[in-house]
Amino acid sequence: MPNTLLDGAELAVALAQQAGADGVFASMSRSRQVSLDVRDQELEKVQESTDTSLRLQIYVDGRYSVHGTNDLSPDALNAFVEQAVALTRALEVDAYRELPDPSRFAHAQPALALHDPAVESQSLDARLERAMALNARLAGKDKVISASASVFDGSGERGAVSSNGFAASYRSTSTGMYGNVTLRGDGDKRPEDGWGMHARQLATLQSPASIGDEAMRRARLRLGSKKGPTTKTTMVVSRDAAASLIVRLLGPASGDAVQQGRSMWAGKLGQRLVSEKLDIVSNPLIPGAVGSYPFDDEGAAAFEMPILENGALQHYFLNSYYARKLDTAPTTDRWGNIIVRPGKRDLDTIVSDVGTGVYVTSWLGGNADTTTGDFSFGLRGHLIESGRVGAPVGEMNVTGNLLALFSALQEVGNDPFEHSMLRVPTLVFRDVQFSGT
Repeated sequence: MPNTLLDGAELAVALAQQAGADGVFASMSRSRQVSLDVRDQELEKVQESTDTSLRLQIYVDGRYSVHGTNDLSPDALNAFVEQAVALTRALEVDAYRELPDPSRFAHAQPALALHDPAVESQSLDARLERAMALNARLAGKDKVISASASVFDGSGERGAVSSNGFAASYRSTSTGMYGNVTLRGDGDKRPEDGWGMHARQLATLQSPASIGDEAMRRARLRLGSKKGPTTKTTMVVSRDAAASLIVRLLGPASGDAVQQGRSMWAGKLGQRLVSEKLDIVSNPLIPGAVGSYPFDDEGAAAFEMPILENGALQHYFLNSYYARKLDTAPTTDRWGNIIVRPGKRDLDTIVSDVGTGVYVTSWLGGNADTTTGDFSFGLRGHLIESGRVGAPVGEMNVTGNLLALFSALQEVGNDPFEHSMLRVPTLVFRDVQFSGT
């Protein structure tokens, strides 16, 4: 039960104070992970792991350090805490290191439905049955060289205690499935693709048949893929690939990147640097959602936070430390569910109006500079011809600058995947440079 973790965290705080610590934040966690991999209707791998650990943040005479251990036996814990406090005393003073303001602590737990007993109570046979059912939708079909299916489940508990008044805990679960298929293409080509999802609740998962059929559909769309052209045209980005773009866009809004001068967003709060069509919030308070949580890594109560409004950055992801260094108020350094405000039109309508362009379905490597926003990504997708998604293409790159790209955001679709932490719809960008043949 979570109280056991709270008891352990409270003990660690007390031991650290006895050893001379001025302030302590202790977090204990317990987790269990189970996964099964099936390939071509044969069980290939089963993995199960459990872990219980303690993370200790210690403040001594203006000095700060973080320590972790998995050995929680009484003698080992005493020695660990004493050594951690002694090591902290040997560090340099950091005037910005203080415990979080108690006024930000979460003292009431919202009803977030993060834990599903059905996930924990599954038998190994039940998990294997799901994996086999998923794999059966793929293996042995026309042109299939190899098909794999993965089932993965996890459960965890977290309890945290601080010496200045915080104590809380919660339980959570996760469950998911993924199918992948490799096909026999033209000549020596072996196109492959897959699909899957994960959720907090077992009942939320789509069926193995549904996931398998979607994985197969995506793989078959890769048959006949050729190298795409060098062109400057409209880019329509699928919701899956668009989620990756949003991660690249928001990543540099972290407190450490901003404070250390490694962010294209540094000094830009309130300024509209991208299209006014782009509105994004981080919301960790959606019941049952993958990105929900009751409190962050400092014990601060979770809250919905606007990130971009009409293309203007509203907040950085700031913990107490980087907020002090930037002389501003803290927010949180933990993402919640990232939600891009959807538009009104579906993919087919958007593509019909675009007429000619490139439809990107996934990214293949590449990099982005967090300081400047300059990027270069490999991609897979399809040509858009006569208002329809057409021939598959690959071996293409798109280059540019993230802020310039999102300034050229032309439209936001209406199709975010509601069972993802990244709820991002189809995105449409004008005048994008592609490199190919």
